[in-house]
Amino acid sequence: MTTSVLEIRHFRTLAALRDTGSLVRAAQLLNLTQSALSHQIKLLEDHFGLALFERKSVPPQFSAAGMRLLELADRALPMIGEAERDLARLSLGRAGQLRIVVECHTCFDWLMPAMDAFRQRWPEIELDIVSGFHPDPIALVLQDRADVAIVSEQDADETVDYHPLFRFEIVALVANDHPLSSKPHLTARHFADQTLITYPVPDDMLDIVRQVLQPAGVSPAQRRTTELTVAMLQLVASGRGIATLPLWAVQGYLDRGYITARRVGKSGLTGELHMACSASTSRQAWLGDFVQITRETCFKSLPGIELL
Repeated sequence: MTTSVLEIRHFRTLAALRDTGSLVRAAQLLNLTQSALSHQIKLLEDHFGLALFERKSVPPQFSAAGMRLLELADRALPMIGEAERDLARLSLGRAGQLRIVVECHTCFDWLMPAMDAFRQRWPEIELDIVSGFHPDPIALVLQDRADVAIVSEQDADETVDYHPLFRFEIVALVANDHPLSSKPHLTARHFADQTLITYPVPDDMLDIVRQVLQPAGVSPAQRRTTELTVAMLQLVASGRGIATLPLWAVQGYLDRGYITARRVGKSGLTGELHMACSASTSRQAWLGDFVQITRETCFKSLPGIELL
């Protein structure tokens, strides 16, 4: 009996290439180098003597051979995933809960789709979001009041496990007719005579303050806070201040020309997000699946992010 050369990794590679639209992004999603991914595909093509997709097209146009393998991937990958989850249930038991606490006001834009996808795979795991804003979400994990915390940075002194999610750019937002809209990028001094609009959180949780303004010894002329992202954008659009938010959170408003975005610094200001949980939670099979689902859904849907 002839042994097939097809492996699960081949199916995942082709599915990632289709879902992300490029070799570069597919490699990032699969945590591979682009050369390793290309080599993997080339070996398949050499074995079958057929091209799997058109190299010069963006997004890639799959050949009949490529479409046939994608059809198989779309059938096989869900079945393999379901079997792995069934085995985990037999090993660890079916019941469980996943209580999530966030320190990021904009997290719900991407967290809810990830939770919906997770719920379909693990319907027996009770999902819940710990309500309210919590300046120290890891404390709730350590107190067993939450299972997972979404945090912006890792703290080596905390006795928790960290699961990296993604890195993203934070942009400065100004009214379309604001004098700063003509600048190629903004520096700390541009904030000195402005009203800075932020969420009502401590300064050490604001990347613009922690990474840019405090190191430069700059304080905005005025501060204003609001709980709602849409209220913040309305204040910016009406010229009553400037704000800084993740690019993925405001891309839709930028596409409609509602406000103007400028980079903070020549290289841009970046933030990160991680999941933090106890070691015992990390050992749960469903936790690893939740991390993977979150990374994949965010990478496919949020503009301009990089997986960590």
